[in-house]
Amino acid sequence: MSLLMIVQLLIVLGALWIGSRYGSLALGAISGIGLAILVFCFGLKPGTPPTDVIYIIIAAVTCAGVLQASGGMDWMIQIAERLLRKHPDRITFLAPLTTFFLTVLVGTGHVVYTLMPIICDIALKKGIRPERPCGVASIALQVGITCSPIAAAVVAFAAISSENGFEVSNLQIIMITIPACIIGLMAAAAASYRRGKDLDKDPVFQARLKDPEQYKYIYGGSATMLDKKIATESKRAVFIFLAALGVIVMFSLAQMFGTNLLPVYDGKPLAMNLVIQIVMISAAAFMIIFCKAQPKKAVAGAVWQSGMVAVVAIYGIAWLADTYFGNYMDEMKVMLTDLVAAYPWTIAIAFFLVSVLINSQGAVVVAMLPLAYTLGIEGWVLLGVFPSVYGYFFIPNYPSDIATVNFDRSGTTVIGKYLLNHSFMMPGLICVIASTIVAYGLSYLMHGVLGVY
Repeated sequence: MSLLMIVQLLIVLGALWIGSRYGSLALGAISGIGLAILVFCFGLKPGTPPTDVIYIIIAAVTCAGVLQASGGMDWMIQIAERLLRKHPDRITFLAPLTTFFLTVLVGTGHVVYTLMPIICDIALKKGIRPERPCGVASIALQVGITCSPIAAAVVAFAAISSENGFEVSNLQIIMITIPACIIGLMAAAAASYRRGKDLDKDPVFQARLKDPEQYKYIYGGSATMLDKKIATESKRAVFIFLAALGVIVMFSLAQMFGTNLLPVYDGKPLAMNLVIQIVMISAAAFMIIFCKAQPKKAVAGAVWQSGMVAVVAIYGIAWLADTYFGNYMDEMKVMLTDLVAAYPWTIAIAFFLVSVLINSQGAVVVAMLPLAYTLGIEGWVLLGVFPSVYGYFFIPNYPSDIATVNFDRSGTTVIGKYLLNHSFMMPGLICVIASTIVAYGLSYLMHGVLGVY
């Protein structure tokens, strides 16, 4: 690795590090500065921005944003809350499952923020240390991204794999990731079940209760969505959204079993990335027409705004990474081929480390997966290590983790004095490691034994 390569790599990492400190939109924008330095100062040939993935994200986020504007997501949160309040003693296991499946359905974890104060409220009223369910539930709402057929990471994995000769549909991907991630989450929940001191034995918590104002703050309120009236149009929007997901799954299943239900152009069926875009945009239109969903409200909602921020982040980060790796692909092959040839699973470590810097699983896939294929790693291996693209819990600066800390009125869910000793580290590491091991085993089984992939 030449000195020039190292300097340029430091520019890439520096842009990502500075962008992550500012967060949000800045991550993609500051990546643009790094790109400009590589192109105009060092003369590197610009890479290709991931337009196909961006289009799918826009379509999916628009649909989810309109669903939120219709009030449909409030109904989904209500259903989840009823389940949790019915079994409060199992909150440490049910909370992560609930946030996980909501993310799987909607394709983004940002909608689940509403559920976090409810989880805390249920735990407090049951006398359970809120850190236990809250920590793993926050991890779960991000883990679900690798298990959603409309999430950017899954869509990008399928599209990039297809371009590199590994034909795998969104449905085939989540057939591996969903069971693997559920096992990982349950392992993290089991480790969290007795985590920390019980509230009645925690001296810090008991000291807070002696302050009347603190006692009123902790136990005086009740977070709930059950008292909110859900309009018929809101429920109708949920059914439209679920029907859209059903259509996408139907087309994927048909292709898996060798039947094509899609239009054929030049001897090839319509690509699934276009199918997802068409179905999602159409579903958004139906919700606007038949469910009184207001477009202005959708644009102002958290889901649409966070989704558009993700688009900019992926745009800048992926373009920067593709520019660097594209210009040094031969050198990368020489340096890494022996390692990945002997231990192909080690690419999971690279995925995880990049994710620590990049707060987007979709961006990690777009930036790193083409490099992995170029290094000769087989598609089934990359599918097996797919859960490792989630590592941004490591440094607790992601909005969902920060929000969870703020929602926990007991103060037991914390960032920690030394930054890395926070409430999300243990469940995050257990979940990602266990999920990756299980996914790798399932992918090997499907490839080596059953010959599916």
